[in-house]
Amino acid sequence: MKALPVIVAMGGINAAGRTSFNQGFRRVVLDALGQQQRQETLLGLAALMNLVSKQEEQLVDGDGNTITLDNVESQLGEQILSGTLIRRIEATHFDVDATHWQQKLTGHSEQAITFTTRARQLPSPVPSNWQITELDKGQVEVRINGEFTFKHDSFRDNPIKAAGQLPTGFDPSVLYNSRYQPRGLQATIFAASDAIHSSGLDWQKVMSAVAPDQIGTYSASVAGQVNSEGLGGLFRSRLQGDRVSTKQLALGLNTMSTDFINAYVTGSVGTTFTTSGACATFLYNLRAAVNDITAGRTRVAIVASSECAIEPEIIEGFGNMGALANDDNLKKLDNTDEVDYRRTSRPFGENCGFTIGEGAQVTILMDDALALELGAQIRGSVPEVFVNADGYKKSITAPGPGNYITMAKSVALAQAMVGDESLTQRSFVLAHGSSTPQNRVTESAIYDRIASAYGIEQWPIVAPKAYVGHTIAPASGDQLAFALGVFDTNIMPGITTIDKVADDVHDDRLHISLSHRHCEAQDVAFINSKGFGGNNATAPVLSPELTKKMLAKRHGEQAMSEHHKRLQSTLAQQQIYWQQAQQGEFNIIYRFGEGLIDEADIHFDQQQMRIPGFTNSVKLNIENPFADMK
Repeated sequence: MKALPVIVAMGGINAAGRTSFNQGFRRVVLDALGQQQRQETLLGLAALMNLVSKQEEQLVDGDGNTITLDNVESQLGEQILSGTLIRRIEATHFDVDATHWQQKLTGHSEQAITFTTRARQLPSPVPSNWQITELDKGQVEVRINGEFTFKHDSFRDNPIKAAGQLPTGFDPSVLYNSRYQPRGLQATIFAASDAIHSSGLDWQKVMSAVAPDQIGTYSASVAGQVNSEGLGGLFRSRLQGDRVSTKQLALGLNTMSTDFINAYVTGSVGTTFTTSGACATFLYNLRAAVNDITAGRTRVAIVASSECAIEPEIIEGFGNMGALANDDNLKKLDNTDEVDYRRTSRPFGENCGFTIGEGAQVTILMDDALALELGAQIRGSVPEVFVNADGYKKSITAPGPGNYITMAKSVALAQAMVGDESLTQRSFVLAHGSSTPQNRVTESAIYDRIASAYGIEQWPIVAPKAYVGHTIAPASGDQLAFALGVFDTNIMPGITTIDKVADDVHDDRLHISLSHRHCEAQDVAFINSKGFGGNNATAPVLSPELTKKMLAKRHGEQAMSEHHKRLQSTLAQQQIYWQQAQQGEFNIIYRFGEGLIDEADIHFDQQQMRIPGFTNSVKLNIENPFADMK
């Protein structure tokens, strides 16, 4: 009997805001919310963006004026809305109107060029046409005859000016002692803390409920940490005349989001796993976690991904591939001289490229028995994640047949598990929806053909990248957050950044809405990703209600009743964190140097190993899995 991987929490951060309690999702569908939920969402965002602060048990704005649910929108609404979702790249990243670069200048002089400098600043080796004369106090005179080459500071107008940035004013580095860490790792620490706190569970109790090696962390980024504190600084420092730091290489690796969660948030000594699959990276790591849970190797899984790559070099790389929407092409599409930077990402509409985003997403899964035992909130379940490649390719970035396999297998599994009615009437797709002309055709064709094969008439298609951009590694984590939002609110997000569905989109059996709408309770969500290089992945996600029905069949009504009683304490703790987060108190978990294990205190025999700080032991009485071959 396979264990069912159950989602018990999700936290994170992207351009829409905080993931826990569906804050980011609610920002996207703000106009479809009731008044109280709208006010609560705006207030929480204001706290996240440091537009309000807590003073003497009340929230005040920057001028000291009291902020309440009733007046948050009138006083701060415009700032909150303009400082979230996709927008013009802010100067905290770089100046898109004057992006710094090094201009190479090559010239020839008939007469010698002469200048003085410090001897220690001379290049090594000295060019053959430089004549050096030593002067006093470490100075030298340099005479250059003939050709010469210099690099000097220059600035250019960047053709790509929009991104899905973390909310304006949100700075994860000040929430804990971040020690000059790259932005992607700061976001990871925030996201992991957000997920754990929003679970409503005591993390020490969770760790005490299982063996130390039954907890796993599965996470990665794609580009690595490309900020100046990571690989970006490593690659640029010498070219800019600076020195490489001792931390830039190590902190820049794409494994670091996994390592930071283990070392500074959870203290896990269990499975640690990192795999990258381009845009499908989050789903790749989710697949490893699901496989380990169903096989019984892992009982608690932290699945995460982060990417904060709004850097000139990354944007130029994608831009030179023609992958990003730029100003000139957007102006041509809209036949205007002005660009609406809120609408640069247009999945399944007339589009010209994707919009890059930044973010971090973390979800916590448990096997079904443990979730009930601990009184965890059941937020859904993931029975499987399918991954397939594209076979032979001409262009490494072009789409291929692999996504047909992953989608078809996901739908086939859902049909087998929940039946035709749930599949055809109460399922929806979280599309990759990258906003490129090629993607809108190829991806829609997959959905339309599968819908036809399974008798689906109007399959709802949701495209999160329209609002938060393409966060690369955590992109399918953004999609999962949207799926949980739909399950919780019964609001189906439309694609409001397009005027109409493009004529070449295959949508005979698809429902691509241009507005948000209320819907009946959904049973299944399909998280789909089409990554560069043929990295395709799809995961069917079952709703909370459907998951609980399955758990009742396996464990019985008595177990569900006992779970319901334990759940009340969990919900109470969730409410406490929600209230704190609404006031900007995130209680970041960052245990630097705490709880270090002295290896000399590890005790073991042939049956088990005991590690200081852990309630249970690691079992060593392992049976031979190949006994028939002995």
